Amino acid sequence: MTRTTPPRPVDIAAVFPEIAPLARTATRLHPRPGTPGVHDSSIGGPLLWPSDEPWPVCGESHENGGDFTRLDVERRRRRILSAAWGRTRKGEQFAITPEERAELDRLDKEYADPDTPATMLAVAQLFMREVPDLVGPPGADVLQLLWCPRDHGPHYCPSPVLRWRRSADVTDVLAEQPEPDVMEYDTYLPVPCVLHPEQVVEYPYADFLPGDLEERIRTWEESSGYDYFSELSIADGWKVGGYAAWNLTDPYPMLCDDCGADMDLLVKVDSGEWDGAESWRPLEDAGPESEFHEHPNRSEPTQITIGRGYALWIFTCPVSFDHPHGVSMQ
Repeated sequence: MTRTTPPRPVDIAAVFPEIAPLARTATRLHPRPGTPGVHDSSIGGPLLWPSDEPWPVCGESHENGGDFTRLDVERRRRRILSAAWGRTRKGEQFAITPEERAELDRLDKEYADPDTPATMLAVAQLFMREVPDLVGPPGADVLQLLWCPRDHGPHYCPSPVLRWRRSADVTDVLAEQPEPDVMEYDTYLPVPCVLHPEQVVEYPYADFLPGDLEERIRTWEESSGYDYFSELSIADGWKVGGYAAWNLTDPYPMLCDDCGADMDLLVKVDSGEWDGAESWRPLEDAGPESEFHEHPNRSEPTQITIGRGYALWIFTCPVSFDHPHGVSMQ
């Protein structure tokens, strides 16, 4: 099923023509729960990983101060909650059985050892044929994102690893794909999702608008009732390309550690697909809802949470994809 972002409530380029040359496309990924395979673009699905290539293990230091849980325990907990919410009508008492409650209580007592090896967890796989704004090294046609599901400084969030590859080179796929035994928070485990990529148009974060354009847009907002940041500039949800937002901190340079070049936004890992105003809610997700609760709900299909509901922004160097990537949490 496709996902269609509603038209912006106003064409900002028609109101301020000088912003038109700054427009960029981004690809919203629109992850929704499903059963992706190794040849699919996905969030939380299996990777097209060569059987003879070692699976990465995190070598960084860890904070190890969170609420550690085992992956198998969290998956079992989610299955119980999904079933219980799925038979709970809205407005009625949570329809969980005594047996399910007892099982949840038992799972809460399961021990998760933080000293186990920090094997990387598969997070995303993106094929260029499906994601038009995905740009990678010459010859590569797929990006794979893994992360260590433990907090790392300075942002106190998972530490990502990127793998670019040519899919045609993978003739023998790793069948049993490793994963960590534990994670620091249960919100670092993505629900397996298929993607519904869609290109949208974005404009720069307000602090980077040229001249007095930001000031004039602020004045216009007061009279028009529109909000440039939340409605007209940068898309909500998981996306590839486009502009980065800096709504948690003041903007700071994202420079390559190897060469000092200004880095480009590669992918945004978001805690939700749209905000409370629902300006970015796809038309297909605004249809009739079930009389029962949905778990996960439509606006948080991956069940990933970054920080207190933020996003993880991953940047790459335009000089060389071999240079280290950059990360910001906003």
